[in-house]
Amino acid sequence: MNLTTIFDIFWILLLLQLFVPWIQRRLIEAKRLAAIRRLEQLNKSRVITMIHRQETISFLGLPIARYIDIEDSEQVLRAIHLTEADVPIQMILHTPGGLVLAAEQIAEALSRHTGKVQVIVPHYAMSGGTLVALAADEIVIDPNAVLGPVDPQLGGTQSAYPAASILAALEVPNPNRSDETLILGDVARKAVAQVNDTVRGLLLKHMSEGRAAELAKTLSEGRWTHDFPIDLKMAQEMGIPAVEGVPQEVYDLMDLYPQSGQRRPGVEFIPVPYRMPSGTPPHPRTPRRP
Repeated sequence: MNLTTIFDIFWILLLLQLFVPWIQRRLIEAKRLAAIRRLEQLNKSRVITMIHRQETISFLGLPIARYIDIEDSEQVLRAIHLTEADVPIQMILHTPGGLVLAAEQIAEALSRHTGKVQVIVPHYAMSGGTLVALAADEIVIDPNAVLGPVDPQLGGTQSAYPAASILAALEVPNPNRSDETLILGDVARKAVAQVNDTVRGLLLKHMSEGRAAELAKTLSEGRWTHDFPIDLKMAQEMGIPAVEGVPQEVYDLMDLYPQSGQRRPGVEFIPVPYRMPSGTPPHPRTPRRP
């Protein structure tokens, strides 16, 4: 084997390393579109997905976190615009939240759609994701999935402070506060009021004015930490229109949104359904010690 042949092999391998990931991405995108189309044909609806996972950018494989942003709201609003008024919309949500402006735009657009709007939450839809979900006529949620509080956070995504906590801190006497802190408190007060009004307006189609105002305050006032999990049972007790029954097709679709590549997966299991053999009595749970 001469030197020229070695260099030829090297360049071929380099090109394969660059183009194979691109081809794989295109193939999985095609599979996602096919899965979305099957869901639409099955339910005679428009399916919109907003799924935020850790993405990988460029060939360097650098992970970045995804949140609801203006680009997302632009795309969702366009999808709704391209949907006739009486066509049902199913939105699959998997997100940690994001910009209040973007989430409010999406929520208001879904709320104004005259056809049935169903939001499906297979794992979690926190913060702005919950705000979007509240715009639906029905929230279909996995029994182990969660929603979350919608109390606004001030600052960037990496160093955000709860608006409610800023207001609580301002109640502590301190004559040496800076103008910047006072301005931040004023913005926090406005942010809480803004989100409260939006949530109350979204809930009015599900409950009375008084109940909507009470629930909006509960979700936006900072009663819990921002990552407090609201499961199916708690959501139903609150009066949120949440039901169980995420279709298997949605779980299959979620498999087509893989996390960024890792050297070793943090969770592993054999990806097939396990069922108890017929005639086998269930193994009783060991009682917990008090």
